[in-house]
Amino acid sequence: MKSNVNVVGIIPARKGSKRLKNKNSLPLLGKPLMAYTIEAALRARNLDRVLVSTDGEEIARVARKWGVEVLNRPAELASDTSPIDESLRHVVDHLSATGAKEIVCLVL
Repeated sequence: MKSNVNVVGIIPARKGSKRLKNKNSLPLLGKPLMAYTIEAALRARNLDRVLVSTDGEEIARVARKWGVEVLNRPAELASDTSPIDESLRHVVDHLSATGAKEIVCLVL
């Protein structure tokens, strides 16, 4: 029996990286690095939706190309010192504003 509550997989992907610039959109064996995470999330039987939270337009473009939703993350939640729980709270607040009943799951 299907519940009326959706489970949303959240993939946090910020554009900044100190060690490897643009790592989320860099190619690895012919596709962007983050595509592997997206594909795994889309195959997960218990996820109803997949959403990428990002501050980067290139990451957003890649995410849409691979078939997932994108939520633009504010710059203040995307620094290398920003706790991941704050960016997740941003997603939860956004989803709550739509009135939908959803459970979120962090996908790394």
